[in-house]
Amino acid sequence: MKILIASHTYIVDLNREKLRALAKIKPGLEVTVVVPQRWNPKGVQSQIVETKFVDEGSFKVVPISNYSQNNQALLTFGPDLISLLRKLKPDIIQVEQGSKALTYAQFITCNKLLGLKAKNLFFTWWNLPYKLKFPISLLEAYNLKNTNGIVAGNKDGEDILRERGYEGPIKVMPQLGVDETLFKPETQIELRDDLGIQPNNFVVGFVGRFVEEKGLLTLAEALAGLQEKNWKWLLLGRGELQATLWETATELGIKERLIVVESVPHDHVQKYINLMNTLVLPSKTTYKFKTLTSIGWKEQFGHVLIEAMACRVPVIGSDSGEIPHVIGDAGLVFPEGNIEELRHCLMQLMEQKELAESLGKKGYEKVMIQYTNKALARKLLSFYQELV
Repeated sequence: MKILIASHTYIVDLNREKLRALAKIKPGLEVTVVVPQRWNPKGVQSQIVETKFVDEGSFKVVPISNYSQNNQALLTFGPDLISLLRKLKPDIIQVEQGSKALTYAQFITCNKLLGLKAKNLFFTWWNLPYKLKFPISLLEAYNLKNTNGIVAGNKDGEDILRERGYEGPIKVMPQLGVDETLFKPETQIELRDDLGIQPNNFVVGFVGRFVEEKGLLTLAEALAGLQEKNWKWLLLGRGELQATLWETATELGIKERLIVVESVPHDHVQKYINLMNTLVLPSKTTYKFKTLTSIGWKEQFGHVLIEAMACRVPVIGSDSGEIPHVIGDAGLVFPEGNIEELRHCLMQLMEQKELAESLGKKGYEKVMIQYTNKALARKLLSFYQELV
């Protein structure tokens, strides 16, 4: 089976591990990843990334010239895409840019004009209802009409696509898995000492963007009601809410317990997660954000949850978006924005060591079965086999 997957996500080598694993499942599989030749990820990384050709036998990464260098909605590829498709003749084409993507329409059209007869799939994270105006509505209708299968990053995404009228096969699974050789339980005595964390401190952790919708102010209020307990709050990340967090921590009298680490390479994040007694993702749904085609945000998956679970760190999450589905019975879930319920979850883990150990074990087992790159690769191949 020849599989072609296209996305700007895979300009980052670390993000390709699921697809590498896919290529190795059995003989006869060929996985070709199409990425933009030049791309600006924006955010922390502000420079243009020049991608390079990779040939690992059954796994290849092919940079193709592109017309937009920093806008997912406008991303399309140059004429060298045609020559690649003619040469490769894929059985599966999966474009990971969503239902309204110009890129996906481009691949569908090329598939038709070249007579490839490949199955068309797309991946989407989007998990809130939306309405579309012409011509975007026409673009999505064309894409859905010519879709043979969809990979949705969350259950809400599947439900929305059904509401949009799509009746074909849908597989719910995240875009990226966990590298279990990197994210695993480890003792970090030296790092703990460097951060001023005592062995008897209960470390409450957060990893991600410091923005209002991640619920950090809810977590601050919950912790402020537990000042009789011996805890530290370890925040890993950065963002526009940072100054507000310091001010809030000062007002609540917990500033001395707050530890902020702003910049950590992804392959070092597990070191900090292994310092935590619990990782909390207290996300809150918001309808403040507006784009051309959608309004609002709620947690689409919460990848840091499965990274913590792989380290046997018990997790607490709000019920925003996909979080409760990711956690299931392998952690604690509270109603988003509910300070008292979050505080109760924290108290349970602080006071019940056996519960914390049990949830850590359940989380680890769940990740090993469902969320490693190898596990996701097997799920993806099984889905492809249903379609061809």
